[in-house]
Amino acid sequence: MHSAAVRLAGVWKWYPGHQHPAVHDLWLEVRGGELLAILGPSGCGKTTTLRLTAGLERPDAGSIEIAGVLVAGGDRFLPPEERGVGLVFQDYALFPHLTVEENIAFGLHRLGRSERRQRVEELLQLTGLGPFRKRYPHQLSGGQQQRVAIARALAPRPSVLLLDEPFANLDAELRQRMREELRRLLRELGATVVLVTHDRDEALSLADRVAVMLGGTIVQVDTPERVYHEPKTREVARLLGQATFVPARVLGTIGRSDLGPFALEGERAPVEQVELLLRPRDVVLEPHPEGLGVVVDRRFVGAETVYRVLLRCGITVETSQPPSVELAVGERVEVRCNRARLAAFAGSERIGLAALLERVREKTDEAAERDGRRTNAVVPPGAS
Repeated sequence: MHSAAVRLAGVWKWYPGHQHPAVHDLWLEVRGGELLAILGPSGCGKTTTLRLTAGLERPDAGSIEIAGVLVAGGDRFLPPEERGVGLVFQDYALFPHLTVEENIAFGLHRLGRSERRQRVEELLQLTGLGPFRKRYPHQLSGGQQQRVAIARALAPRPSVLLLDEPFANLDAELRQRMREELRRLLRELGATVVLVTHDRDEALSLADRVAVMLGGTIVQVDTPERVYHEPKTREVARLLGQATFVPARVLGTIGRSDLGPFALEGERAPVEQVELLLRPRDVVLEPHPEGLGVVVDRRFVGAETVYRVLLRCGITVETSQPPSVELAVGERVEVRCNRARLAAFAGSERIGLAALLERVREKTDEAAERDGRRTNAVVPPGAS
């Protein structure tokens, strides 16, 4: 088990003139050696969270610990330079009058000349910046400037590295390449990293865990796979990617939907209607003359084809299919889930029903059979 490198406990922050707090009742732990991404839309409080951790802002309530040391809380407040953190801003904030190696060495004034030179050389080689050591920031590409900023932040061996939208100023192709380089670099260093981003692809591809932030607080923290496939709320589901909600009717522990019948784990369901979360690659399409879906649109995008399928319940599902699937607009199809488990929602909240989208043995109870046939064409929750 990794100890907590950063711990925020019940943290609040108000800014003057604002009706609502920037962050409220914020609880978060970052494990030593992990890369944790704080993901959220603009204005949700994620940059404030980073600034509070760095010591650039003082919390109005709650406490913050770094490497087991209380750095903010009550009457105690340590400034940034005493917290053992490295911070990389969106614009990198390099010193324009200093060379690459001088920028990296800037925070190493406490070291002796020989030790300082050795540390700078180590980081130049690790980041691949050796050939550019004598260049100034304006002579570097965006990716090279980012590496200088990261090397400078890592030079004093901080307990945690804080990255504020580090890829925001890069074009799409360079952004993807720098993600891979940064992940490799940080893994080699074994650094503890908190990355703030609004880019879900960035968070999912880089992080060991993702902390989803909405409305000034953390609403879910888990692995990228789980926050994507098992979001706690509809809002989280939509933030993490394209989400379609398909209505289903529950009869005891058996559910029915236009995706077919499914079994529910556990006891009898506490609700009669739920909605199942679908992602674009969660389903397979099979041509069937009596299928409950109709292809209404198709787009070829190179490696796959994107189909839009209208279900009998009135919901349109968009799904990405491999080249082996060839369907025409107007063709009837069966829509089946290709994952064993789905997230089920009642209202806004996810409920503890694991949907197993497999064909299940039909109920023998005559009333259940009759009700099942009647409700196979599912109506949206709330409809009569």
